[in-house]
Amino acid sequence: MSRLRSRWLPKYGARWALGLVLTLAAVLHVWALFDSDAVERLDGFLSGLRMRVEKPVLDPRIVIVDIDEKSLAQVGRFPWSRDIQADLVTRLTRHYKVGAVGFDISFPEADNSSGYKVLEKLSREELKDVPGLKSQLAALESRMDYDGLFARAMEGQPVVLGYSVSERQAKGMLPAPAFTAAQLNGREVAAYEPDGYEANIARLQQAASGAGIFTALTDADGVIRSSTLLQRIGDGYYPSLSLATAAVYLKARAIFPHFEETADTLSQAELDNGGLDKIVMFTPQRAIPIPVGYGLVTTVQFRGTGGPEGGAFRYVPAVDVLTGAADPAVLKGAIVLVGTTAPGLKDIRVTPVNAEYPGVEVHANLIKSILDGRFKSRPDFALAVEFLQVLGIGLALTFALAVLSPLKSIVLAGAALAGAALFNYWMYASQDIVLNGAAVTLLILALFVVNVAWGYFFEVRKGQALVSRFGEYVAPELVAEMADDPGKYNMDGDSRELSVMFVDVRGFTTISEGLAPKELREYINLYLTAMSEDIRDSHRGTLDKYIGDAVMAFWGAPVHFPDHASRAVATALLMQASAARLDQEFRARGWPALQIGIGVNTGLMHVGDMGSKIRRAYTVMGDAVNLAARLEGITKVYGAGIAVGAATRAAAPEFLYRELDRVRVKGKNEPVAIFEPVGHRDAVDAGLAQELAEWSEALATMRAREWDAAQAAIEALRASRADRPLYRLYLDRIAQFRLNPPGADWDGVTNFETK
Repeated sequence: MSRLRSRWLPKYGARWALGLVLTLAAVLHVWALFDSDAVERLDGFLSGLRMRVEKPVLDPRIVIVDIDEKSLAQVGRFPWSRDIQADLVTRLTRHYKVGAVGFDISFPEADNSSGYKVLEKLSREELKDVPGLKSQLAALESRMDYDGLFARAMEGQPVVLGYSVSERQAKGMLPAPAFTAAQLNGREVAAYEPDGYEANIARLQQAASGAGIFTALTDADGVIRSSTLLQRIGDGYYPSLSLATAAVYLKARAIFPHFEETADTLSQAELDNGGLDKIVMFTPQRAIPIPVGYGLVTTVQFRGTGGPEGGAFRYVPAVDVLTGAADPAVLKGAIVLVGTTAPGLKDIRVTPVNAEYPGVEVHANLIKSILDGRFKSRPDFALAVEFLQVLGIGLALTFALAVLSPLKSIVLAGAALAGAALFNYWMYASQDIVLNGAAVTLLILALFVVNVAWGYFFEVRKGQALVSRFGEYVAPELVAEMADDPGKYNMDGDSRELSVMFVDVRGFTTISEGLAPKELREYINLYLTAMSEDIRDSHRGTLDKYIGDAVMAFWGAPVHFPDHASRAVATALLMQASAARLDQEFRARGWPALQIGIGVNTGLMHVGDMGSKIRRAYTVMGDAVNLAARLEGITKVYGAGIAVGAATRAAAPEFLYRELDRVRVKGKNEPVAIFEPVGHRDAVDAGLAQELAEWSEALATMRAREWDAAQAAIEALRASRADRPLYRLYLDRIAQFRLNPPGADWDGVTNFETK
């Protein structure tokens, strides 16, 4: 013990202490004593990777009849009229003799597309004197009643319709519930309880063998990982489309929850759910247990990557069924799910295995699990397994990595990582037990990085050398300030809120082609010098790098400025003024004109010394940085010299801004508002301020779909400022919206698919 204190603790004590802290943090996360979005996202990623590793095996029992692009091209646009749906059901059930049909489609409205009601009305009014018209219409009624055709096609056949739940309305006819609250004899069963539903019209529902809910259950990040098997509407519990279709296929007599009566054998989750541990489907041959978690939810086991090429299920174009071209051997006796993969029909889902996964295949995976009697689950003891794994690996690596050489540390950490991954996959694939692997993975990586990088981060870096290196990026007065207290600054990676700028010359390729090499060098040197001086000297920005003719800079690091956004906006306005001055000088020399675009954004980003052994740089990275680069690229679309994000505008309120648009840039799912700063509030004249107010009103009017009022307002603005390209752009958009009105889900966002 004395040898340990005298020899080992001084040398390795700090690393051991840090390793124990990291291990403790991982243990606390496993026991859910603190949450981490990053760890949860990694768990989601590893879950998808685990599913993708497992090669799919084609299941001939389940076939997807796909309303694909080929079918739409030959049959017509969707939704199809009910006479076509009737023909599809007739061919599937009577010609191909499938085992069951599940529609991942609902029919909440009557189909009047045959025109019969119009003709019948004419026969009573304008054409009432036409001889024989009423009798002819009566003879045609059965053929022109498309809902009737569809209902007759389903009668006596194993057809299950789909429907959705919502929070807004109660529409259509619900099927019979699997069971009711009264049948539970006072037991409480937690279930998702939507406020409303949009079910099928009564005559279709009465003709079908059943119906199921197809509404997807997504996690907070929008990814489907689990599904409700039953939901409660009123006093009834109604099955999902997958459960209802499997029940019809298996000719189930009943579906009912199973309650464990012995409290000593119940898990905490089962106790919380009234003793419920599974639901049971009673078929003529056997009772099929289906394990469920709290809320009657089950984990979806995704097989393959989805779609016709996914490898898990066969896809048959719907048009091939309608024309009789489909292979009877593929369809006979199979469970058929009618759905769509055609773009634009909005049934593409985000899943762990594919961000563009057909929604209909989610139901197919659940049906396969029911037929196989195999479900992936996360039992209560999974926490204990994860705890022991994290604790054991954490303690072993904490003490071993500190004393091993770098090569041996790499081997040991790699072996631990591989062992943890193989154990996790074995539990999943062979035992159907889902274990989270992110905590142990991150712990292994963290312990390895801490120990290998310890000497580099805490022994090599010296304060004054650091300040010297910062002199490459920041103004001389900032270097002097840093030299007074070098301990406050370092080039280590950090995450903080900063403001970043990208500047680029418009049409630089054309400029370079029009100048001799010597002139081009002088042109670019004058431009870069002026821009760099504005960044470093006027508002104390950090000059990051030159990228050809582009400039990247940021504010707020290494020296912290609470007003970094204001400094960035002020610099952008100054740079545009400098560019205008240079443009006059360049034109006087007979050189091409100079115009620049600037993108500024504020947000959380990573800042630090990054790069390789050969070359490193103090720079920033992150989504906020990427957005700034995108903003610079789209300034030319709006004819604006500067575009800033909403966070920059909020952080620099002393400037006046013109809203340009709400955009969704490439690589981002969430839309962002973008603005053009026009000047400091105290320096902007009343006329420009009035123009900005009128523009804001016009933009709000357009987003409200009031095309006439918006056009009139924008034309009035353009009459006084014909040189503003933004107004012409929005007038063109309004013209397009008149020709092609946006859908009901239009949110006024412009999508940019290119960088």
